[in-house]
Amino acid sequence: MAEKTLLITQTRSVIGRPQDQRDTVRSLGLKRIRHTVTQPDRPEIRGMLRKVPHLVTFEEVDA
Repeated sequence: MAEKTLLITQTRSVIGRPQDQRDTVRSLGLKRIRHTVTQPDRPEIRGMLRKVPHLVTFEEVDA
């Protein structure tokens, strides 16, 4: 069975956001608005996405 991955895109700016949210977006690998990265579908990544759902969008894709 193929491991699922997440396609994550930053949709809003981190300017004016608390430092922990800025750090979370950065640790997801995002650097700017409309920047897209792929991450493995793991509980740690899902937890980070739950922390900043107002700043990013994501979708599941098959690896």
